[in-house]
Amino acid sequence: MKIVIMAGGKGTRIAALNSEIPKPMFPINGKPILEYQIECLRDQGYEDIILIVGHLGHVIKEYFGDGNQVSQSTGKAFGVHIEYIVEEEPLGTAGALYLLKDKLTESFLLLNGDVIFDIDIERFKQYHISKGGDATLLVHPNNHPYDSGIVVVDEEGRVLKWLHKEDKRTWYKNLVNSGIHMLSPNVLDKLTQLKKIDLDREILKPMVEEEKLYAYHSTEYIKDMGTPERLNIVSADINQGLVQAKNLSNKQKAIFIDRDGTINKYVGFLRNIDDFELIEGVAEAIRIINQSGYLTIVITNQPVIARGEVSIPQLNEIHNKMETLLGNEGAYLDDIFYCPHHPDTGYEGEIPEYKKVCDCRKPKPGLIIKAAKKYNIDLEQSWMIGDEETDVTAGILAGCHVMRIDEKSNHAKSYPNLLTCVTEIFCAK
Repeated sequence: MKIVIMAGGKGTRIAALNSEIPKPMFPINGKPILEYQIECLRDQGYEDIILIVGHLGHVIKEYFGDGNQVSQSTGKAFGVHIEYIVEEEPLGTAGALYLLKDKLTESFLLLNGDVIFDIDIERFKQYHISKGGDATLLVHPNNHPYDSGIVVVDEEGRVLKWLHKEDKRTWYKNLVNSGIHMLSPNVLDKLTQLKKIDLDREILKPMVEEEKLYAYHSTEYIKDMGTPERLNIVSADINQGLVQAKNLSNKQKAIFIDRDGTINKYVGFLRNIDDFELIEGVAEAIRIINQSGYLTIVITNQPVIARGEVSIPQLNEIHNKMETLLGNEGAYLDDIFYCPHHPDTGYEGEIPEYKKVCDCRKPKPGLIIKAAKKYNIDLEQSWMIGDEETDVTAGILAGCHVMRIDEKSNHAKSYPNLLTCVTEIFCAK
């Protein structure tokens, strides 16, 4: 599979640090961003790379080899083969792909050259193939969704909406396009002439109506280098080994969190979105987890579905409110798993298909085990935190460490809130 990297941007916000090198060549701990990308690709067996260069492109060529050296082919010193496509004038984020129509005859990976990442590319590729769409976005939660474009998907991963920063939005799931795409050659048919084109707005977003655009949700490390502040954050993360550790080919660690009474104020069965309110300190606690490298995953029983008191779309909207409120404070959830079942019958409006004994309703550990399989989680290195004995029991049965909020427990020391629990976990380290 060929890899195409868009490395021609000027990087106006970050250029204040050094205006004499292109954005993909900004060094992190002495190594350019682009070199980190190439190493990640090479180490997974992807060595056929096309670099689209423009502004200060000679700097990139001089570093990776320009193909004119007799003793060294382009990219050889880095264990890859590099081919350059030069933009004589800026062609946006997709225009230069017109020049590659004869070269890209099978699905290919398209990257922005200003992103530090370490992802399991084969996993992403197989997902793209399984969906049969023309394009797949790699999406993830981030800590600034309020100024990012939001992707709305259905249960099959098909993109339903693409909300840009200027679009009106209320409550939304924190899923952001990462700048990493898997595209089929069919996408190139949309490029009919060499001109400046915006990949997201002019090529990919119209595919929503065609139902040919999918999203692949990843919890792996992906950060763009748009600002000096983000450059500093990534530098620290690389030094701590966080970038490589979050590749899903490696065992992950997670903190599983109950919802009602742990994240939001307990109001009994929460049926009305207006009653959802974050507990003080929760966003700070989740920010700490996010920065630690642990996954943050909500595990919650929602019998209101089986009882017919809340529909699945209504529950999703409540969870969207939760993610929006957390995102406004710089925190995010990696995923949410809920059990819609309830074993008892006799409720007016109940939904028969959900009235059953299941393996996912806490205190059974089914949801935790499901999450562990999806994200390759080492449960022995993970935690379950909740305010009920059922949360504690589910964590123990799954093989996790456990903590309980408020009430006394036979199996876990009690803590007053989530922030105290999280502080205890990471202070103990």
